[in-house]
Amino acid sequence: MLSSPPTTSLPTSSAPPPPPQTVTSVSRHVTMETYWREVQSIEEEKEGEEEEEEEERKSMDEVELEEAWLTEAGLSSLVTGSLSEEASPPPAEALLSTLTRQQAATVRKRLDNYNETLKMRNRQPIRDVREIFTEPDDDSAERCPSPSSHRAESLPGRYNTTTKTIRRNTHRVRPTLPTFLFEDQLLEHPSSPTNTHCPSHTHSSTNTHCPTHTDSLTHTPSPPVSQWRQADWLLRDSPYSEGVAEHKRGGTCWDCLRFQGDDSGDLPFVPVDPSQGVSSANDLSSCDLTRLGFISHIELSTFLLALGIQTKRTRPPRRRTRDSGVFGVPLNSLLDNDRKKFPGVKVPVVFQKLLCILEQNGLQTEGILRVPGSAARLKYLRRELDRCCGGFDWSAVRQVDAAGLLKLFIRELPTPLLTHTHLSTYRSVLGISSVVHQVQALQLLLLLLPEANRDTLRALLVFLCKVVSRQDQNRMSLCNVSMVMAPNLFTSRHRGNKCSVAKQREEMEEAVGGAHLVRLMITHQDLLWTVPSFLLSQVRQMNQASNQKQLGLTKRLLRKKNDKNDRNQITELSEGVIRVHAPLHTKVSMAIQLDGQTRAKDVTARFECDNSPVQRLYEVGGNINERRLHPDCLLLDVYRVNPHCDWLIKP
Repeated sequence: MLSSPPTTSLPTSSAPPPPPQTVTSVSRHVTMETYWREVQSIEEEKEGEEEEEEEERKSMDEVELEEAWLTEAGLSSLVTGSLSEEASPPPAEALLSTLTRQQAATVRKRLDNYNETLKMRNRQPIRDVREIFTEPDDDSAERCPSPSSHRAESLPGRYNTTTKTIRRNTHRVRPTLPTFLFEDQLLEHPSSPTNTHCPSHTHSSTNTHCPTHTDSLTHTPSPPVSQWRQADWLLRDSPYSEGVAEHKRGGTCWDCLRFQGDDSGDLPFVPVDPSQGVSSANDLSSCDLTRLGFISHIELSTFLLALGIQTKRTRPPRRRTRDSGVFGVPLNSLLDNDRKKFPGVKVPVVFQKLLCILEQNGLQTEGILRVPGSAARLKYLRRELDRCCGGFDWSAVRQVDAAGLLKLFIRELPTPLLTHTHLSTYRSVLGISSVVHQVQALQLLLLLLPEANRDTLRALLVFLCKVVSRQDQNRMSLCNVSMVMAPNLFTSRHRGNKCSVAKQREEMEEAVGGAHLVRLMITHQDLLWTVPSFLLSQVRQMNQASNQKQLGLTKRLLRKKNDKNDRNQITELSEGVIRVHAPLHTKVSMAIQLDGQTRAKDVTARFECDNSPVQRLYEVGGNINERRLHPDCLLLDVYRVNPHCDWLIKP
């Protein structure tokens, strides 16, 4: 399953399979030594501790596997039978109505397999697949329709207003793709991705935005980059699984041919211009993120199936969970405690503190993250942090101590940072031969992470990119950093020196493969948190389908309430005029005429005053629950895609 071969010589007669790409840019011997030193350090830290009993990782049976898959896809009602015809359209039905033909085929295959397994066990299936997929499977259903093609009535206004906006010709027009310049030299350092709110220096006009409690963690310096590859696949309306259909017939898709011969994982893709309307995962509401996760889960399975990649799922091991302290405590529990003192914090405070110590004093230290500290001192600091986290003396923590505690914190999480559910799927990504498809698969996987895991991983990757950017001082190249972090993010199963040659090769492949995944996540992190256009479009369709009955009822109630006198008092606005609400400002609303150059920052600037906090423009309602708009987002494009939304300014 892991594609990267061992990088040290092994006494074997058959050569390992060739890797899909070059894994290291420095001495292979040095990078592998870095990995095994980290594994040895981890084992030394565990000496003398009681080993927790772990349940053997057994493969899930067919019924459990399909039930789990359908539940994670938001389709649990298909196997529980909890569907009501009288209620508003259930989430499962709304989700199914947004799927492309290939995505629907994946769901159908899963449900068929589930029902067949139940029949073999003499159990009655809950739902027949023909009851769910009643529409003909023709070419017209191959691509998902545009959200604006299903004209839904607007949601009831969230703010009191006597203004009615008339909109005509609101068909969606895709903006033109941005033009980027390419140079000939190779990349010396990876680009320094921060997030979609802090784009690369190639778009110097964009504003920056970082969360309140993670400002010191999200700003990353931008090393010079001399060659770019355009990530225009983020703007396509068709899913990734549609673009790789040729792989099913033994061919290669357009992207494979396009990047053939330039398939280096260390060369970052240039982020798309924020004016194109793409969103970061952090810009969406929790409701929209949940629905995004359902669609991403289905698309990921469809995408890997189209590429011929098989995934295997196992039961997670049984691990002891603590309710207090720092280490071994679930992320959500840590955040709940931290938010009592720091409302709105997204990354555990102790994790942020460790990153800050390393950023302030360790970025120039040679071998930072690689050089292990004293195992005895690490155990002492761990006990002290667990005993009195709030009153802990951080001044006594050295750089090497902070690095060890940071890695220990990640390893001791009851649920891995990348989650048990999809840990094996990350390794399956290594079977994909093209870097662009590996990045696309990782993007779908990271969009499936719970919010706490996603924010913590993001803070970690931003810090690791800062370490790499100072490699001239700290001697920690991208490969070194990846080799050190791989056994901490991916479970290391070192079996000692007496294992067979086959086991040694498996360990080597696991080591190099895990490091390759970490390297991809560090290099391309700026893209991994971006929601592709087709996924956001399907979220809009799902919201629209879910609200249809509610909107119909609202329309009937409004017709009874409004009489002719009320209609005469309504002021009509011309097409392209929006009303922006700012309840926290003295001027609570304003009508604004949009043109092709109006950006979100142009609107927020009209409400700014002295000593006012930073405000952002939000798209609320219509076919989205809530979306924070990038300051450079072109509002006319949003207006055309979601003509019935409300516009709100708030922090």
